[in-house]
Amino acid sequence: IAVEDEGNVRADLQRDLARRYSADYQVLNTDVMEQAFTLNQVDSYITKPWEPAEEWLYPTVGDLLRDWVRVADAGPRSTVIQLIGDLWQPRCYRLKDLLDRNGVPYAYYPSDSEHAREVLASVGKDGQRLPVLVVNDGRRTQCFVDPEPAEVAPLLGADIRPRVNECDVLIAGAGPAGLAAAVYAASEGLSTLAIEAEAVGGQAGTSAMIRNYLGFPRGVSGRDLAMRASEQARLFGVQVVYLQKATGLRQEGNRYEVSLTDGTAVTARLVIIATGVTYRRLPGPNLERLTGAGIFYGAAPSLAQAIRGLPVFVAGAGNSAGQTAVHLAQYAESVTIVAPDPSLSDHMSDYLVKQVQATPRIRLCLGRAIIDAVGGQRLEALVLKNLADGTTETVPALALFVMIGARPLTDWLPPGILRDPGGYILTGPDMLREGRLPDNWTLRRQPFPRETSLPGVFAVGDVRHGAVNRVASAVGDGAIAVQMAHEYLKERSLAPV
Repeated sequence: IAVEDEGNVRADLQRDLARRYSADYQVLNTDVMEQAFTLNQVDSYITKPWEPAEEWLYPTVGDLLRDWVRVADAGPRSTVIQLIGDLWQPRCYRLKDLLDRNGVPYAYYPSDSEHAREVLASVGKDGQRLPVLVVNDGRRTQCFVDPEPAEVAPLLGADIRPRVNECDVLIAGAGPAGLAAAVYAASEGLSTLAIEAEAVGGQAGTSAMIRNYLGFPRGVSGRDLAMRASEQARLFGVQVVYLQKATGLRQEGNRYEVSLTDGTAVTARLVIIATGVTYRRLPGPNLERLTGAGIFYGAAPSLAQAIRGLPVFVAGAGNSAGQTAVHLAQYAESVTIVAPDPSLSDHMSDYLVKQVQATPRIRLCLGRAIIDAVGGQRLEALVLKNLADGTTETVPALALFVMIGARPLTDWLPPGILRDPGGYILTGPDMLREGRLPDNWTLRRQPFPRETSLPGVFAVGDVRHGAVNRVASAVGDGAIAVQMAHEYLKERSLAPV
């Protein structure tokens, strides 16, 4: 492993452990490997012996090289899609983030780089208006100046409008719960449409590394997991519609009509709500103004290279905040976790707490709240308040990643769908009050698991009251909802479309 002069392992290196398997070494190697992963000292491992290499070595090395190329920004760059801009400008960041999170291969060049000037000159642009997206499919070159995502999505193979106006199952949201529901519904013969406002994977899709998801001993990035799931859904015939939100829901006889952002509507025999949650916004005079110009809500994995050598902050004390801090510490000069909690252990998994504590570049600033920001065109500093004594301090910060609290995305739903005081959707037995069903429940039977107070409308994932905020739980929610959907359709004797 190559190291920098100060002794820190370079961020663009893939740290892999070769583990020899034998009766004598198995226990020792397992203990060493467990400690190395816990302390974030290795990224992956290869087991020896690895014969036949075609089965045990080459696929693993291929995955490692792919991950390294992505993280290190190494290897040949795409000439099909090229993005030029400044990542600290909100519109450029949003476009790059959408490309990244949706798994679109592209090349990004900062506007002041030689590559950027060459690309701009080739399409006759002077770079006065940014970002610029150049798409060359081998037949023609198209140039978009400061485009809206909907302008370029069709060129990248993304549907932004439904191809049908009726389906068996409409799923609002394509995070882990929504994608799982889509896969199970479509694989069992139900015509399925999924609506996604931004990118597949939801909040989980922004996680740099998920270590505790079943079946991935080396861990898996949220983006990779989302890409695998969305590809699986498409191969079963699911249409995923991007850059659209569900804006309304109303009953039409024995079907439901869901209205979309562009004013169109789709009728479905049943609806699965998987819209998830969004992070709560920080209050403060300048915090909203600098959003996208140094302040980002979520992990923002596309910014890893941009924050190299900079002091950055992470607001939050949950798993998402811990995963983001560990990932960014490979690039940033320092990463400071700010949270009002006195300890990380209340909300963060034990393995992540150990990783955070073992990472030299991560500092903890607990018992503090971020109350304001300082900066002109971009973030320069944060104002922190000590919750114990009320004192404030201003600290230098060039990037802030906010992952605090959660607000369910349920504002678009009709009053007939019952919610708890926090806005989370009540389902199944959670709707019972002293053993009695809600007044608006019209059926003689009790609600199915994951069914809302509107028969045939289900809620899954983080948007549901009482949900366990884990990817595996969300996937399980999606599977349960589809099983209950079959029961509902059987009850109504509705044949698939």
